[in-house]
Amino acid sequence: MTTPSLTSDPVPTSPGAPNHYHLRFHRPHLHLAPVFGDDWFALKAEAFARFFGTPVFLVGQTVLVAIWIGLNVFGFSTFDLYPFILLNLAFSLQAAYAAPLILLAQTRQADRDKAHAEADALHREALAMASEQRQALAAQQTAQLMDLLQQNTQLTELTKQLSQRIEALTLEVHGKIVPGDTKS
Repeated sequence: MTTPSLTSDPVPTSPGAPNHYHLRFHRPHLHLAPVFGDDWFALKAEAFARFFGTPVFLVGQTVLVAIWIGLNVFGFSTFDLYPFILLNLAFSLQAAYAAPLILLAQTRQADRDKAHAEADALHREALAMASEQRQALAAQQTAQLMDLLQQNTQLTELTKQLSQRIEALTLEVHGKIVPGDTKS
């Protein structure tokens, strides 16, 4: 499974290219991504620690223990007779290695979760700030539109008054030029 690069350009170069700009808040926490580091041992240790909790491991271990006990109880082999001290030693050895790996994985995962929560909080804050800016801009544009509407109304009223005045002057001039007209 490949994870997208968090250092990609904020704008995709082609229409089909992915845009991972929304991950910009996670960039400061990239050092927390691998739990045990980046080398071969670290990757194997993390895989091993994660494998301990899987159903495959639990079923496999149960089958192996059942075979171990069956071989020794029914006499097919006598390498670990009852009370199965060698099996107990194997479980102790497994626990001695598994417990620190699991605890380390949990601690590092908690650190990653905290870092991602902080990044998500920053992202939410940025979204809230952008939303507030858009709301302020919308309020400003609404106020400008109201001012323009008021100015338009005033200009329309002025145009109406001037049209009425022109009509009155036209009738007055027409009455003086054409003396017997009954229209006025």
